[in-house]
Amino acid sequence: MSKKSSPAAPSEPADVSVAVPSPHAAAPANAKLTTEQRIELYRKMVRIRRFEERCLPVYNAGKIGGFLHLYIGQEAVAVGACSLMGKDDHVITAYRDHGHAIAVGMDTKPLMAELYGKVTGCSKGKGGSMHYFAPELNYWGGHGIVGGQIPLGTGLAYAVKYQGKKGAAMAFMGDGAVNQGAVHEAYNLAALWDLPVLFVIENNRYSMGTSQERSSAGVLGKRAEAYDMQWYQCGGHDIYEVRATLDEALTRARDQHKPAVVEIDTYRYRGHSVADPDKTYRDRKEIEEKVLTTAIIEEIDAAARAEAERAVEFAEASPFPTAEDIQKDVYWETDQPARTSEGRIFFNNVK
Repeated sequence: MSKKSSPAAPSEPADVSVAVPSPHAAAPANAKLTTEQRIELYRKMVRIRRFEERCLPVYNAGKIGGFLHLYIGQEAVAVGACSLMGKDDHVITAYRDHGHAIAVGMDTKPLMAELYGKVTGCSKGKGGSMHYFAPELNYWGGHGIVGGQIPLGTGLAYAVKYQGKKGAAMAFMGDGAVNQGAVHEAYNLAALWDLPVLFVIENNRYSMGTSQERSSAGVLGKRAEAYDMQWYQCGGHDIYEVRATLDEALTRARDQHKPAVVEIDTYRYRGHSVADPDKTYRDRKEIEEKVLTTAIIEEIDAAARAEAERAVEFAEASPFPTAEDIQKDVYWETDQPARTSEGRIFFNNVK
């Protein structure tokens, strides 16, 4: 069973004009929002956009090592979903993780410092762009292995149910991850054990340089039916639609401990990563800019730009990790002043 909408075609990105009210604004999850809360949703989306835009020149200047996967175009997905989180809800995602990090409330300064590889970064300079973490915010990171986060998200849901809590885990993935075997193994276990997990597919239509039409058969969300799971489908450029759909799915997961797949139609306006020239596999006519010009939007935009600039200044001024830090936060035994475990260490007993 599914909840479906009609996502915009690639040549017609969803309109973000504030002059036209969303048909989903009256949904239960949205009707109770105050004016301030509605503005805050928009503010977070702008903050993500400006942070990502500020990352690009820093990367091009050679100050960011490794990969850089920008979230530009998908902001409403992360903000809409994470705005519904309760105290026992959890989030885990893939390597395009900056948007989710900001959406759950992470400070942009340690996020930028992490990109620089500085010790003040959210992962102490060891994770980089693909490995943001904030356990205190129930944010279990970005993960570089395609689809590798989905079994982990299933494990989070198992823990929620095992501890008798009323919560759910949202495990985000791109459309390119749905063909991975580990994803289907996670689907099977979630359905078999009635785990409160939402498998959220951010379908931005391209897995690296290959369009979804060329790489994946059928409707991605509909694959849930093979596991007797509920599935939903919605547009990802209307934050009210995202919230309305995820609210229904989250409520069901929390109350009934039932998993579901949520396919969200969205679009990335940049290449797969910054190293991707994005000139060979899609028509540039697909990409279209939208401009909003009210006074409050201008104020939010200016504040978001200033925040991104402060994040860069913080990262520039922060120190790099030292050579002595290389094994810290890697092995539990190394970080403990004294061993408390009574179990033997496997590799110390191999003959």
